[in-house]
Amino acid sequence: MSKKDVKKVVLAYSGGLDTSIILKWLQDEYNCEVITFTADIGQGEEVEPARQKAIDLGIKPENIFIEDLKEEFVRDYVFPMFRANAIYEGEYLLGTSIARPLIAKRQIEIAKLTGADAVAHGATGKGNDQVRFEIGYLSQNPDITVIAPWREWDLNSREKLLKYAKDHGIKIDQKKGKSPYSMDANLLHISYEGLILEDPNVEPEESMWRWSVSPQNAPDTPEYIEIGYKNGDPISLNGKELSASSMLENLNALGNKHGIGRIDIVENRFVGMKARGCYETPGGTIMLKAHRAIESITLDKEAAHLKDELMPRYATLIYNGFWFSPERQMLQAAIDKSQEGVDGVVRLKLYKGNVTVVGRSSPNSLFSEEFSTFEEDEVYNQKDAEGFIRLNALRFIIKGKKG
Repeated sequence: MSKKDVKKVVLAYSGGLDTSIILKWLQDEYNCEVITFTADIGQGEEVEPARQKAIDLGIKPENIFIEDLKEEFVRDYVFPMFRANAIYEGEYLLGTSIARPLIAKRQIEIAKLTGADAVAHGATGKGNDQVRFEIGYLSQNPDITVIAPWREWDLNSREKLLKYAKDHGIKIDQKKGKSPYSMDANLLHISYEGLILEDPNVEPEESMWRWSVSPQNAPDTPEYIEIGYKNGDPISLNGKELSASSMLENLNALGNKHGIGRIDIVENRFVGMKARGCYETPGGTIMLKAHRAIESITLDKEAAHLKDELMPRYATLIYNGFWFSPERQMLQAAIDKSQEGVDGVVRLKLYKGNVTVVGRSSPNSLFSEEFSTFEEDEVYNQKDAEGFIRLNALRFIIKGKKG
């Protein structure tokens, strides 16, 4: 579809500098009607100001969509991912990656609702988000036109963006104390990229971190908590049942208080280059530890090992933007099947950046003190181990006899 054929476009709109410029640029370059969509997925900032900013740029009130998606985000995206214990390249808890499919899905739904023939996003041509958004769009509507301004315009520096904003009368927020880093935040995490972080050998300054206290400055007294699980999902905190989003909000507060969830990594982007990023994922770090603990007593050995083999593939699918793919859905079905009966309570100690499991119990526990004890028992014949060992060693015995 050519520019002149686009009549109406739904823009993923934050109200920030980039997407405000994109909004104006779409109006001028495509001469089309723009609909703005702002998703509240727990980024920690007010989203309502985006409404006035859109109005100031000429958007009709009926073409402004601001929606609270926090509960759907945690319940239908974060929790299923954590059932898999998903980590990308051993460290990254996929905080940005898991948010994009929901935004893309809702954008397409709004496009259908409003009769739009195109969607647009503010992701750059270097990053992963362009892939995540666009695969998400096309999986929901293969005929939609996708506009990616960063791949079309020549506004490829902050100076050019600021000049464009000034020339077109776009107001720029100059908030005191605003972080200079490129950041992405939602209820699961906050990320930092750019500036000194572009040198992977430079330690980030303490002032960069926005959510958590430094582990050194965290309370000197450990805090104990209990998380209740049902079918692999956390449902209660210290005996109180919580909704999915409230659970993550409360765990975030606890993690931030105790300096939990900071990481500094270099990751391999889907498009090919390596990128350095810093992340705070306080509640997610606690959930991952707790979930593996409850699985340790409720999952069959081979089922648990198979899950661990599948996890890297599952995590890579999410990182690369294939949430809606049939292979991710197939893996999810297997993972969810494994979670039947993953019920119980995990007790954790939070202390100066660490999460330590100190107890786990379940009505479905497969742990048998009768079989595991070091004391005398009447159920396990230790002599049986000799034949078990010799059968497992048989191929080595045969090879050894052949010299």
